[in-house]
Amino acid sequence: MIARMPNSRPHNSSGIWHMPAFADIEFAARRIAPYATRTPSLRSRGIDALAGAALAFKCENFQRAGAFKFRGACNAVWSLAADIAKRGVVTHSSGNHGAALALAARTRGIPAHVVVPEGAVKSKIAAIEAYGASLHFCAATIAAREAGAAKVRAETGAELVHPYTDARVIAGQGTAALELLGEVRDLDALIAPVGGGGLIGGSAIAAKALNPGIEIYAAEPAGADDAYQSLRRGARVTDIVPDTVCDGLRGTIGEINLALLRRYAVRVLPVDDARTIAAQRLVFERMKIVIEPSSAIALAAVLDHAEFFRGRRVGVILSGGNVDLEKFFP
Repeated sequence: MIARMPNSRPHNSSGIWHMPAFADIEFAARRIAPYATRTPSLRSRGIDALAGAALAFKCENFQRAGAFKFRGACNAVWSLAADIAKRGVVTHSSGNHGAALALAARTRGIPAHVVVPEGAVKSKIAAIEAYGASLHFCAATIAAREAGAAKVRAETGAELVHPYTDARVIAGQGTAALELLGEVRDLDALIAPVGGGGLIGGSAIAAKALNPGIEIYAAEPAGADDAYQSLRRGARVTDIVPDTVCDGLRGTIGEINLALLRRYAVRVLPVDDARTIAAQRLVFERMKIVIEPSSAIALAAVLDHAEFFRGRRVGVILSGGNVDLEKFFP
C-alpha cells in the first residue's frame, strides 16, 4: 500500500509504509520556501577535466545550518498540527540533523530535544546547542540513540522526527534534487551520499519524476557499506560497525530508504576514506568552498568509479559543509 501522506510518519499502526511521492516533494518545496535557502549549482572546469564528465554541484553546504538536513527537518516541523507542535520535537543525531531540527523548531517557536552520541564532532554539538535545543547524550550506538530518543519522547510528549526514516524528512530532502534538475536540464546521472538514506531516497523520487531516464548513484564509505551490502545480499544488513571519517554517514540504512533504493535501481558505490579526503581537498583547492567528508564522498565516487560517469552530464549533491575546524586550526 502506497499513499501520499505528507504529514504522516513512515508507518501506520499496522506497520504498512506510506512512501513519499513526487507530489509530497513538490508540496514540501512550497512549505519550506519561506525558511530554506535555494542553494546554488556551481561548476568547475578543472574538476570536469579530471572527471572526464560535466559535473553540476548542488551546494547544500550553503544551506541553513550548513547542510541539506534543514530541508527535511523544516518540512517535518512545519507539517505538524498546532496541538502536536507545541509539545516540541525530538530526534537523535551525530550533528547535522540535530542542528537542522533545532533551527527548524526555532523558526516555529517550539522546543527541540536532540539525543547526541558520545564522540560527535564538537562543532556540530555546539551548533545544536546554539540553535536552542536541549542536549541528551548517549552511547555511540544506533540502539542507544533510538532508546534515548524514545525516553525523551515518553517524558516530554515531543514528536519524533527521525533523521531518515520519516516520510516528511525524505520529502524535504528531495527538494534539493528538485531544484537542481529544475536548473540544470538533461542530466544523465545524479549522485548523492548515502548513510541512513533520506537524501538519496528523496533525490531518487524527484529525479526520476522529472527525468525518467536518469541514472541514480549513491556514494557510501567502504567502512560503513551497509546499503551496498544490503543490496548485494538481498536483505537489510544492520550489523556493520562503521569505521569511517564520514561521521554523517554512519547511520544504518532504513527499511523505507532501502526500499526506495530498490524501487529506483540506485547503484551504491563504496569509497575509501583516503579518496574522500582527497576529494574534499580538491573542492577546496579548485572551487574555494568548504565541504565535509560526508559531502566530498559524492565527488570521490565520481572520480573513483569513472567508468559510470565519463563523458556524461552528472548532478553531484554536496550535502554539507560542517567541518571540524579544530583539525584545521588547532
